[in-house]
Amino acid sequence: MRIELHFGDITEYTADCIVNAARPSLLGGGGVDGAIHRKAGMALSEFCKTLGGCSVGEAKISPAFNLPAQNIIHTVGPRYLFKSESEIQDLKNCYLNSLEIAKKHKFKTVVFSNISTGAYGFPKDLASTISFETVTSFLLENEFPEKVIFCCYDVENLELYLNLIKEKI
Repeated sequence: MRIELHFGDITEYTADCIVNAARPSLLGGGGVDGAIHRKAGMALSEFCKTLGGCSVGEAKISPAFNLPAQNIIHTVGPRYLFKSESEIQDLKNCYLNSLEIAKKHKFKTVVFSNISTGAYGFPKDLASTISFETVTSFLLENEFPEKVIFCCYDVENLELYLNLIKEKI
């Protein structure tokens, strides 16, 4: 299977690429974004200054510096404020644009964090369904990435993804 679930810390993965739930500045913050920046070191922030920020739904790539992964794709998820179709589409775009970068670079393994489900308030059940369906559809039509890992830092997200996989098997 080209999709895996892991329970743990995304900053610990050895992979071609991890996907950061970034802030628009790309200069770090709280949650997974802050953890990635702390472990990657100051070189990541310096590099990200050259990227000129990132809009919601877009994605940009950087080296991973002191992390075991080789690269980081930074994507800015939407805040869940209006419960609108545009917020849902923005979250889909986070995954699609990240996957397009992975495809372009022919990454074998990409590890996703649970984008927008922390401080940005996206409901975890809705976000997991959007991400799982978006990734599954993309993998059916593309050779790369060869494998996508959903890295869950909490049990709730892990259970949601497990249930989605059970439904599809």
